[in-house]
Amino acid sequence: MSFTSVPILDLALARDPQTKPQFLAELRHALMEVGFLYLKNVGIPDDLWQQVISEGIAFFDIPKEEKLKIEMKNAPSFLGYSQLSAEITAGKIDHREQIDLSTEHPVPQPGAPLYENLLAPNQWPSPEVLPKFREVYTDYMKRMGAISLEFTSLIAEAIELPADAFNRYFDADQQHKLKIVKYPDVAELGLGDGIEAQGVGPHKDSMLTSYLLQASNHRGLQVQNMQGEWIDCPPIDGTLVVAIGQGMEALTQGVCTSTTHRVLSPQAGAGARFSIPFFQGVRPSTTFEELEDIGVGQVPEAVKQQRQKVLEANGGRLDDVEFTFRKGGVAKTLGEATLRNRVKSHPDVGERWYPDILKDIREQQAREAAERQKQEQGQKQAQGNSSAVDVSTQAQAVEAH
Repeated sequence: MSFTSVPILDLALARDPQTKPQFLAELRHALMEVGFLYLKNVGIPDDLWQQVISEGIAFFDIPKEEKLKIEMKNAPSFLGYSQLSAEITAGKIDHREQIDLSTEHPVPQPGAPLYENLLAPNQWPSPEVLPKFREVYTDYMKRMGAISLEFTSLIAEAIELPADAFNRYFDADQQHKLKIVKYPDVAELGLGDGIEAQGVGPHKDSMLTSYLLQASNHRGLQVQNMQGEWIDCPPIDGTLVVAIGQGMEALTQGVCTSTTHRVLSPQAGAGARFSIPFFQGVRPSTTFEELEDIGVGQVPEAVKQQRQKVLEANGGRLDDVEFTFRKGGVAKTLGEATLRNRVKSHPDVGERWYPDILKDIREQQAREAAERQKQEQGQKQAQGNSSAVDVSTQAQAVEAH
């Protein structure tokens, strides 16, 4: 039977040798059957957690001119502020306002690969308007980077791989990313009562793992089970919501499932929803050939058979988003693929800094649209006067919750 709720795991159990086997068994279940989980007792001090929430929400209340000073399109790094409805997922506008941050790196040297533009200093809000913001988020991202590496090691152990199986895919100073996101309610968006608005369209995360701090008491995050049903993932105090990415599913030969999820805008009168997702980074010079030919070693056959039984018990897997993490295409490295994805999601940044990549993406989209139209015409001819099956735009792997 497909899952109807998201499991809650206690990271403290993994840190005690007596209870670690229990944690690994619970983690394997979550990885194979859900692809999402709540994680509690992660080790973030309560006072820091509250500061992360309060400083994050306060960012959206600073004057607009202060936000525009650090607008994303000011730099080629895709770090900085995005105005409401500036990002695209699954071919539709996402109704959210946000700031993107990362663990900081210096500006890349001349001659570095183009994707290294993503490794850069943050565009921080002025300390005159948010004096504690930079200190709080620098501390939080550093701690979350360590937690993400610990958790990835536990994933390896849960599926009977060596604890260091994923280590080759992390730089010594690995970049990790974070967003602070505001989803206005539908009334603030100027939409009518009862309208279901897209906060973030259906998508799968792209890399290994992500960790969401739901910073307000709003429902909206939903995950899709194997029967295609949308399951609520409501806020639970003291937890992070962990999502498994497509890279993890690919590296574990399909054992760890990457689950489609979406965010619905709050209903009229509910007020804005706030969320703070942290995205574990991966070494950008990693090639798709390396991922496929070397990977993390072979997952034991008994573990793969266990995952196969899960699929068989559910009659397969219904999914609104196709799995897209595979070798081939224009991008040869994860860095190149990430850069193209960012240009696709933020065409305003692409127009300013990466016009050639944006031109190539738009040409590819035009070819795909023509192919879809051709398919639809063929379906109409095959079905006579009946309505054609809708072949919707494939949703790219994105980073948002």
